[in-house]
Amino acid sequence: MNPIKIILTGATGMVGEGVLMECLENPAVSEILSISRKPSGKKHAKLKEYLVPDFMTIDLQDENLKGYDACFFCAGISSVGMNEEDYIRITYDTTLHFARAVLNQNPELVFNYVSGAHTDSTDSGNIMWARVKGRTENALKKLGFRNAFNFRPGFMKPIEGQINVKWFFKPFIWIFPVFLPSKSLTLHEVGRAMINAVHKGYPTSTLEIRDIKNLAI
Repeated sequence: MNPIKIILTGATGMVGEGVLMECLENPAVSEILSISRKPSGKKHAKLKEYLVPDFMTIDLQDENLKGYDACFFCAGISSVGMNEEDYIRITYDTTLHFARAVLNQNPELVFNYVSGAHTDSTDSGNIMWARVKGRTENALKKLGFRNAFNFRPGFMKPIEGQINVKWFFKPFIWIFPVFLPSKSLTLHEVGRAMINAVHKGYPTSTLEIRDIKNLAI
């Protein structure tokens, strides 16, 4: 099994930082290109960083994206306080533009998208964020990647040493996994499952919590 080269987004957020830390430790990954608006603060022989002001400014012919096996798209934003138009622009339009850019440079790419538990695949439900996420999931599956997996994690326990963890989240880190283990994952598990999705594949393109746990083994 040859180590893979990955593109990763969201390294300055909790999920992306945790997945990045798993990838840095994991021998199944040989190189990581972190694409974000600001530096991750991490230094490692495997890690390269490509800073861009906005994902929508990335050119479809950008050769900085060339030569990778997978993209782990962990960037995202909360819908709290946002209207639907702005949330669509950030969650759907930006993700699809980025996906087309990396696919254009890597036709055999595997694309792993961090969505969310209770995402609405029908794209027609009453909950705005779930509807937009569902629309995004559906569009990614149609782009023509070698594989496109939609990860729907629930509660995710950060990796020890993470710095991008919101203060209001910290009280739940130890409580939630104890009382609701079936709804909980660790970011080690999410990262390992993403890596294994590239190497092994998975029977379904939509990965719920139980699927992520299975694939992380």
